[in-house]
Amino acid sequence: MNPLALAFFVTCAVALIAVPRKWAPVPLLLGCTYMTFGQGIELGPVSLPIYRMLLLVGVIRVISKGESLPGGFNLIDKLMMAWGGWVIFASFFHDPERAGPIYACGVVFNQALFYFLIRIWCSDLEEVGDMIGIVALLMVPIAIEMTLEKFTGRNNFAIFGGVPDNVLIREGKLRAQGPFRHPILAGTVGATCVPLFIGILKRHRTVALIGIGAGVVIVIASASSGPVMSLLAGAFALGLWRFKIHVKTLRRCAVLLYVLLMFVMKQPPYYLISRIDISGGSTGWHRSFLIQQTIAHFSEWWLLGTDITRHWMPNQGFASDPLHTDITNQYIGYAVEGGLLAMLLVMGMMAVAFQWVGQIHDERIATHPDQSFMIWCFGACLFAHAVTSVSVAYFDQSMLYFWLSVAVISSIYSIIHLDQESGEPVTRASDLE
Repeated sequence: MNPLALAFFVTCAVALIAVPRKWAPVPLLLGCTYMTFGQGIELGPVSLPIYRMLLLVGVIRVISKGESLPGGFNLIDKLMMAWGGWVIFASFFHDPERAGPIYACGVVFNQALFYFLIRIWCSDLEEVGDMIGIVALLMVPIAIEMTLEKFTGRNNFAIFGGVPDNVLIREGKLRAQGPFRHPILAGTVGATCVPLFIGILKRHRTVALIGIGAGVVIVIASASSGPVMSLLAGAFALGLWRFKIHVKTLRRCAVLLYVLLMFVMKQPPYYLISRIDISGGSTGWHRSFLIQQTIAHFSEWWLLGTDITRHWMPNQGFASDPLHTDITNQYIGYAVEGGLLAMLLVMGMMAVAFQWVGQIHDERIATHPDQSFMIWCFGACLFAHAVTSVSVAYFDQSMLYFWLSVAVISSIYSIIHLDQESGEPVTRASDLE
């Protein structure tokens, strides 16, 4: 860890311990977002990049301050714990050197711990809105740096290691990535945060507009089709706000349309992904073929996952990894790690979150329309991630933004229903302790 990274980590860690509860997610997201995977420490087989160290600091804060889950354990919390337990159990049947218990514990640590920390700290939607305003400002330096990458061809975050110094080029276009490990992941973060910033337009108009602009700039600078599709998916979900009473009908129509396409298309409908090429040089066919091959090799992975996927797509892997193909699908990634159950548990968490967005909307629209729209925006953010996950695997700090939306929805749902059960106006974590 170089001196600059160490100073940055110490600053974020001290802030994480010292700031009021409502601001605790800010230094966590700041440190996790700006620091690349190249900074951290190694303890034997255990890798502790800065973002994991900050998660540990978060645990220390929660224990020392006696902070707890607002509203107690809910269904998503239980599904998250079941997912973590199953992934660790399944890891005992994997190659211990590559995907054994140590690796699985790291995967569970990254996802579950971040989820529960955000769950604990975000217990009031108005306070969450203030926090999102800070996140909007955090996007600005990244947008500026990625713009500089487009002009200079150099990544300034390379001083921390973990990302290349030279900007990637495809079809003659520079693909900026900032502190993230791939341009697509950088663009995905920018795109999926836009719905969150739209959700605070009435409360923090100037900051929200700045954040929206930064998010769009990040998408453009990444020069990738995936983030553009993420942005469009978020915009589509936001547009459903005007037709929210028809969402159930639209869902059924979408399923019927997919079934109809199965009969009229020569290839499975998911091959429509292969026809999307917005920025040029898209690898949509690879993503479609990966889904087909995963289904064809169902018997190899369904129970506990698998350590070998290279034979699924022999020419689509990495030279440094003779055992795995390029798993560019987050859902399939969960399946490879822990089998069908691991994938279904994650999908279950997302499905429950979407259901709760609808319930919160129905319960709050009459009395708190602004809050109802803000939680809808978190649902739009999650929808953008859900669509993106079909063609992207989150293998860096971008994963935190995926679970941020789930955690906030989960926490707000719990606090609202605790409020209803008690019959008293409980809106802040401090009122629950």
